[in-house]
Order: sequence, then structure tokens, then C-alpha cells
Amino acid sequence: MKTISSRLMLLAAAVLLFSCQNQNVRMHTTVHANGDCTREVSYSNVMTQAQRDSVWGGTTGWSQPMPECLNIDAFCKSYTEIGEGDTVTTTFEQRFRSVEEMCAQTPLQLGGVRMRSHGTLHRRFRWFYTEYDFTEVIGCVADSFPLPATDYADAELISYWFTGQPNLIVGLSGAEASERLGKIENLVSRWLNDNFCQLVFNHIAAHYDSIPNPPVRRDRFVALRDSLSCYLVESGVDVFLGNEELSQLMHDFFHSDAYAPFFDDETPLGKELSEQLAQRLSIFSLNVPYTLQMPGTVINPGNGILRPDGIVFYPLTGERLIPHDYVIHATSRKNNIWAWIISALIILLAIGLFFRKKS
Repeated sequence: MKTISSRLMLLAAAVLLFSCQNQNVRMHTTVHANGDCTREVSYSNVMTQAQRDSVWGGTTGWSQPMPECLNIDAFCKSYTEIGEGDTVTTTFEQRFRSVEEMCAQTPLQLGGVRMRSHGTLHRRFRWFYTEYDFTEVIGCVADSFPLPATDYADAELISYWFTGQPNLIVGLSGAEASERLGKIENLVSRWLNDNFCQLVFNHIAAHYDSIPNPPVRRDRFVALRDSLSCYLVESGVDVFLGNEELSQLMHDFFHSDAYAPFFDDETPLGKELSEQLAQRLSIFSLNVPYTLQMPGTVINPGNGILRPDGIVFYPLTGERLIPHDYVIHATSRKNNIWAWIISALIILLAIGLFFRKKS
């Protein structure tokens, strides 16, 4: 039987085939002092030889492919640059009147569906400075999986595995941390494998009437769900990859090839199942570094990392959206120069009046 870690390695390899990370997708948000905000989305690819010949030969009409995780229909300004090593970077930019409007038009999507996002910006006037409090909440994707992860481990363990918070290995030795991580990995791998088993089972059950000469009736197939899932898991098959091995196991379990079309991408049933599995895999492939620029000086970067240039970095990944919403939050202060000038003038005027009275 394959080990749990080998399953995750195979999953990671499959994910990298269509990962947004491969195209260096990045998102940058700039909050302006007047409450407006600008969002930039960029992605990069290295040109192939044919693309180089097209560009340098003057052929028009070539553009680099759009990553599957992007939907830029709300962006009207774009430009493309060719950098070192023939790296082509395309950037889309749009200024929005409010944070709410910007978040409603988030450019990120999964499985062709725009991701849920909402945000707020609070400005608090404090005379000498104005405080800006920005929040963007990107919606959890836990409902993409039929079986909740909290059925396999408590919420803290699941949150730590996917987000790093809360840190459950503080104070542990290397050996102790490794042991604990191994236990969490086993639980998460079991959850993931059971979910893909469930997706396969649900898809077959939903289309049972389309199966010619099934070996058992639908109600019997439904009753065999747990036995079938255990059989697939014990066999060591990588259910989330969907392959001929899985089709053979279904044959061995039911002594029939009636379910083979569900594991053939050339058939409508097989293509639909592959798309369902790919939609879940796309969650693990989402990797969009998020940077935020606030007015003035950032005094609280939230769960982000404040860089020396004053920009806050947030590691936005699909896995961080599995246990709960991903919250991007930062607070900054911008000095009101005019308030300092007025205050200085008032003080000078008061001093002048004081000495005038004295004289």
C-alpha cells in the first residue's frame, strides 16, 4: 500500500501542471488617501522559440495565455513588457471608487467561478494624522469538499496544517515536531482521499440511470458506498488522480466493466468527473502573492509581513482558504501636514498676542 506522504507528493506533482504559481501570478492593491483604491494583477511566462520568432519578426496577434485562476473582465488598462530571459509580463490595472467595489470585482477565480471577496476601509480623523483601517476577506472554499476536514481532526489542527496558525509546534524539539506533523499529515491525507472517493461515488450514483446493464441496482450501489470506499483506500489507489488502475479496481469489486466510462476522459461521463476532480485540485494550485500599499506608514500589518519599503506581503494560497476565510488586514497612519501648520500658526499667534499684551 502506498504511503500517505507519497499520495501528497503525487498530488503536488499533479497540481504543478496547472498551477498559477508557474505563471507567477501576483496581485497588488494600493489604497489611496481619498478612499479610492487601485488593483494590479500581473502574470509572467517565458516565451517559447516560436513566440520569440513571432515577436522579433514583427508578427502581430500573439499574446501569452491567461492563467485559469484569473478573470480580468473588470480591468480596462493593460500593458505587456518583455524582461530578462525573454520573460513576458502582462499587467492589468483598474482604479475603483471604493474598496467594496474593488472586492466585488475580484480577479481571482476557481473552476471558472469568481471567488467570494468583500472588504471595507475605515478612515478615522485624528487632527494631526488620519488612520486608515483596510480589510479584505476572501471566502473559504471548504464547501468544495463533501466531507468536512473537522470530521477528521479538530479545527486547530486543520487550521495549522493549511495556514500555519495557530503555531502548534512552538517549544517542540525537531523529533517531536516531526512526529506531530506526521500524525496531522495522516489525518489530512485520509480526509483528502475520502473526499475524492466520495466525489467519484456521488458522480456515479447521480448518473446511474445512464449505465447499461449495471451489476447491481442503484439502491444496492448506494448501500455499498462505505465498503467500496474502504476497498479503494486499502488498495492504495490514488483516487484524486483518476486512472486505469481505479477503473480496474471497480471491475474487481463489482466483477463488471459497467463503470469504465466514468474513468475514460473521452466519454462525457468521464470528462465531467475529471472536471470535478480538477476543480478541487485547482484549489491546491492557487498561489497568488498579495501585496498591499497603504497611505502613510503601516502600524499594523495584520497577518502579513511588512517589508522595508512599507509594502505588506500576504501569502495568499488556495490551501489557506480551506479551513476558514483568509483575512487581509492592515492599519496605517498618514500625517496631516496642514494640521501641523495650522497648529504651529495658532501657537505662534498665541505667543504673539501674549507678548503684545505684555508690552
